Amino acid sequence: MKKRIIQLAGLLLLTTGTYAQTEVTAGVMRGKDYGVTYLLPKTEIQLTIVATKHTYTPGEFCKYAEQFLKLTGISPLSREYWTLDKIQTSTIGVPDKDNVYFVKLKDKTVAPLMELTEDGIVRSINMPYSGKKEKKQASAPLNAASETLDPRTFLTQEILMASSSAKMAELVAQEIYNIRESKNALLRGEADNMPKDGEQLKLMLDNLNRQEKAMTEMFTGKTVEQSQTFTVRITPKEMQNAVISRFSTRLGVVDSYNLAGEPIYISITDLKTINIPPVDEKDQKKKIEGVAYNAPGKAKIEIKYKHQKLFEDELPVSQFGTTEYLAPVLFNKNSVTQVLFDTTTGGLLKVDRGE
Repeated sequence: MKKRIIQLAGLLLLTTGTYAQTEVTAGVMRGKDYGVTYLLPKTEIQLTIVATKHTYTPGEFCKYAEQFLKLTGISPLSREYWTLDKIQTSTIGVPDKDNVYFVKLKDKTVAPLMELTEDGIVRSINMPYSGKKEKKQASAPLNAASETLDPRTFLTQEILMASSSAKMAELVAQEIYNIRESKNALLRGEADNMPKDGEQLKLMLDNLNRQEKAMTEMFTGKTVEQSQTFTVRITPKEMQNAVISRFSTRLGVVDSYNLAGEPIYISITDLKTINIPPVDEKDQKKKIEGVAYNAPGKAKIEIKYKHQKLFEDELPVSQFGTTEYLAPVLFNKNSVTQVLFDTTTGGLLKVDRGE
């Protein structure tokens, strides 16, 4: 998620006389009140599924592969299939519209310098401008198709003018054997024109290997592989063996409702690392003071496919924790408190209080 940093400079008010503490209340800006509205994040689990598409094209001389190169099991039929490579899991923070707060800057108030993300999530208080930008995660193919060589560019006039495909295949096979003999001569130091140094030897061997590979594929065929990523996001809650997506060797990654694929299951368990007290309606109505932050809990994440466990780990989740508050006294005239927040969970990363 790309984020632009909004530095709320100018909120450090120069004052004279007495000082009042900064008041923080839940909700949005009200009336003519001057202040800063910010949000806490809620956690989403992002799954990145990496799969590879394999496209096989039979070679022009596939039916002669056994006769001239002693290669067996060469298919004359085109084929396309997918393989599931890996699943990566991470957490990201998105704005929680149910956790909006307003820092009210009263007259003669020492107000904190706050840094927010583009989405309005609080990143830091009284810290130097970070200039940090989140990297946008690409969903494009991970890599392009491998280098393609036209084997006909290596064919001699004699081969190209052969009277039949069988004769052409025989001559191409002979050329492959000649290349192998040339490579062996170079490696043994028996070639007529030996390279002057190791770098030149490597260059010559690489060229011969490319030629051999391209001409051999005229018999064996060629498989092109293309890796792609597919992203799935989940708002965490306790669940067992929920279908998040499906995978088909014919179609690749498909939607969870597409029965053409085998299901990929996820289980999320609240580890209850945070003791959450029961909600008191009277307490809820009390005025909230201080800067709000999350104390995230932990979730155990398990991902399975065809009864095999592909992923298992514990991840921080804000929804499984509580909301706490930094006391307003931390931001009075007698101290400069620096606070750094985790924009994924809303938790505290660092609190430094200077006098």
